[in-house]
Amino acid sequence: MSTTAARMRDWRGPAILSFGFRPFFLFGAAWAGLAMMLWVMMLSGHDPLRSAFDPVAWHAHELLFGYLGAVIAGFLLTAVPNWTGSLPVTGWPLAGLVALWLAGRVAVAVSTLMPPYLAMAVDLAFPIALAGFLAREIITGKNWKNLPVLALLGFWTLANAAFHQQALADGLPASGTGLRLGLAAAILLITLIGGRIVPSFTRNWLAARHATRLPAPFGRTDTVIVLVTALALAAWVIAPDQATTAILCLVAGLAQSWRLIRWQGWQTGSEALVWVLHMAYAFVPLGFFAIAGHSLLPVGTAATQHVWMAGAIGLMTLAVMTRASLGHAGRPLHATPAITALYLAMIISVGARFLAGAMPEEDWLLHLAAGGWVVAFGGFAVVYFPILTRPKAAKRKLSGGPAADAPK
Repeated sequence: MSTTAARMRDWRGPAILSFGFRPFFLFGAAWAGLAMMLWVMMLSGHDPLRSAFDPVAWHAHELLFGYLGAVIAGFLLTAVPNWTGSLPVTGWPLAGLVALWLAGRVAVAVSTLMPPYLAMAVDLAFPIALAGFLAREIITGKNWKNLPVLALLGFWTLANAAFHQQALADGLPASGTGLRLGLAAAILLITLIGGRIVPSFTRNWLAARHATRLPAPFGRTDTVIVLVTALALAAWVIAPDQATTAILCLVAGLAQSWRLIRWQGWQTGSEALVWVLHMAYAFVPLGFFAIAGHSLLPVGTAATQHVWMAGAIGLMTLAVMTRASLGHAGRPLHATPAITALYLAMIISVGARFLAGAMPEEDWLLHLAAGGWVVAFGGFAVVYFPILTRPKAAKRKLSGGPAADAPK
């Protein structure tokens, strides 16, 4: 019977097509850096694209649905075989999925040159194909506990469609329901999947060092927190400016903070590969607090949303990509100074973007935020290029957890 390892060994093509995380993490990070540089050009009055989206809408779409789509695909195509015991997508079928993702980026960038619904269809082809893969694996493997992940992927895809539709209707999708729904789906994915990987990897690392206090296991408390989070996000999507929404977001922020405290993150300061997961997850409750206190804060809506978009999504995806790439490529699970520098650049970017909302006259803060983002994701593409494009290293003892870096 074929196995995951056998499938990877049998592939005789480029190593980058031997597992889903390789092409999607590399191309996704490269696109995140390039898209930000294009955004800076747009802010300076130069628009090199032919997109039907206005610059703000294009920027929001390509990071929430473009870049994030690549990371979601890289993670799920790598984790699902661990969850279900199925074979991974490798070789030319994997290349086909990458081509669909790239086609979406091109279609959005030159959408004025084609019928509007054609650009929309090309962009949606990739998430629909990815959802089909996940549905097949869950159904054939009877892995019903991961149905919520499939549902959130469906909501995220629906949000992308709504974003396109609103752009056609009134031309202002960056402040519409589609963006909020996509962002809410992403935060819930972090809540669900982060609720697995953050305490699991922390437990592995602490146990290896004989710590006596370990992260609390998933239980009823976590279930309640996920439900409260979902309720608050639903209210925010439907009625973002209501007082009831602010109260629900405050409650969700407190609940998420309590959840994070139970994971013992303060014990992980000596390993950046672990503490960054806690730092990234902290932006989930911080985002709820920012939305709850929006009327009291001297910042715009975009700045508060960037606590999630740049903080929770940006830093968490960077943390997951750096760790998962090392583990699945057979490298030691330890953050080198270069990897730690990527995290610091991303944290600086998030802080600068939030401050720019409070001090809009200080343009240098926006440039600092953009620069930190480019350094973080462009740096990932450079540092991890040899890791993602070369065959898996010989099996060795890894520090901080198993090589199969995706909890079941």
